[in-house]
Amino acid sequence: MFRPLETGAPERAITLTVDGQAVQAREGDTLAIALLNAAIVPFRHTALSGAPRAPLCLMGVCFECLVEVDGRPNVQACMVPAREGMRVRLPRGARPMPASHPDGAPPR
Repeated sequence: MFRPLETGAPERAITLTVDGQAVQAREGDTLAIALLNAAIVPFRHTALSGAPRAPLCLMGVCFECLVEVDGRPNVQACMVPAREGMRVRLPRGARPMPASHPDGAPPR
């Protein structure tokens, strides 16, 4: 589906870890493109219906590519460059919500 532009520049392979599995990617690609090129789809499932979700816009507008990167949840994979050693976890189920706000107010 996706094809890289021919730039003539040499491509350097990098390795990242997705749910404990090593995945090869090209340096300079976004994380979303690296995952799509590795046939890792869907990225997540909706919390209510369980419908599969994957990148739609690839420019940071749709939020369909949310993943956890190096322990940081809800990262837009289309907005982050893939880098050597990156640890990615695909979300499962609903996001954890804090019990209450630090001032005691309930979450909104």
